[in-house]
Amino acid sequence: MLTFYRLLTVLGEPFIRLYLICRLSQGKEPKYRFSERLGVSNILRPKGGLVWLHGASIGESLSMLPVIEQINKEFPSLNFLVTTGTVSSAEVVKTKLPVNAIHQFMPVDRPIGVERFLNYWRPDIALWWESEFWPNTLSQAKARGIPIVLMNGRISLRSYDFWKRCPLMIKEILSGFRICFTQTYVDAERLTCLGATKVECLGNLKLASPQLLVDEKEFSRVAEAFSLRPCWLAASTHPGEEEIIWHVHQLLEKKFTNLITTIIPRHPERGCRIAEDLNGQGASVLLRSKNGKISSSTQIYIADTLGEMGIFFRLSPVVFMGKSLTVKGGQNPIEPARFGCAILAGPHMENFTEIVDKLKEIDILSEVKDAHTLASAIEKNLDNPLFQKKAVNNAEKVASIEAEILERVMLRLRPFFEQVPNPVKSI
Repeated sequence: MLTFYRLLTVLGEPFIRLYLICRLSQGKEPKYRFSERLGVSNILRPKGGLVWLHGASIGESLSMLPVIEQINKEFPSLNFLVTTGTVSSAEVVKTKLPVNAIHQFMPVDRPIGVERFLNYWRPDIALWWESEFWPNTLSQAKARGIPIVLMNGRISLRSYDFWKRCPLMIKEILSGFRICFTQTYVDAERLTCLGATKVECLGNLKLASPQLLVDEKEFSRVAEAFSLRPCWLAASTHPGEEEIIWHVHQLLEKKFTNLITTIIPRHPERGCRIAEDLNGQGASVLLRSKNGKISSSTQIYIADTLGEMGIFFRLSPVVFMGKSLTVKGGQNPIEPARFGCAILAGPHMENFTEIVDKLKEIDILSEVKDAHTLASAIEKNLDNPLFQKKAVNNAEKVASIEAEILERVMLRLRPFFEQVPNPVKSI
């Protein structure tokens, strides 16, 4: 099966290139760094030990940051190569990496591109995040003797069912990892059943990812524009949820007459379409990307921009996490938790079960079922005069969870870094 996959990626070279060119025309590939997707770089490899960290998108790359920071403290002579697969993740991570870290786009999983990439960068160790199982890359790295560790391993039920139909292929893929560290015991059990030989559950590293950055000037501008109006945020929304949010706004407006609702769509390019739909339903909508001025009549503010989520988490006492009412899977609720927000989510948070359970346990997250229960929960929080005190307590609870997980992870990783040629330990 793996041999067939390799043959397919070789013979399918023209189609893969055409697919990448189509993505490039849609803005989904980096125009000025397109060669990186083919395994070619114009940045020099740093001298000395190189730690390669790879994650698919924004969430994974953010959860790398505390690990990089801790490795840097303990082994300051090492350098870092961070690869991701999306333009949005590159934009977010580029301002957060230390000076001894380089970002590159992950090469497409073709034998020639992967060989080019590994020949050039020659990583001493690789840390791969969650469920990035690229067969050609993993098999070539394994053949070169590069130790690969699966970090924050996760395998959804859908993926598990798929891989059970390809037992020989997934067993060979998983053999590329020296050890798999998983988010939950369920993930550990699934990976073991699929053929991983060394698996350990350490907890979800997304709980240890840093608080989102906030541009203080922009925060002040938005806070002033909101003029102390009651507000709440619907974050990372998906199609079908925006109509529910508008209905919730109408229910809440009966009590909070000058309420302003902020929507941050998971995919910012949907902003204009959302605005058109809600305008058609009678909402007064403003798009942040159009630089319009918020007025007293603005009801829905759509923040269809990248890298500004932190501004609105800090501004909003109550946050609803999208992809949990009309679409299944959920979005990471730990980010608003760090800002002390009261968090609400629908019943479909399957991808974050452990985090949700933990946040429910410490009274930070509540589940809602529909527009009416969502409106009721928001009203309850906006009416709470002790909310600020509770928010501080919430943030402190989350911080203690973060520290525990990061220490467990570093305890298991240290032996790997001690084997990197000439690592200089901090004193």
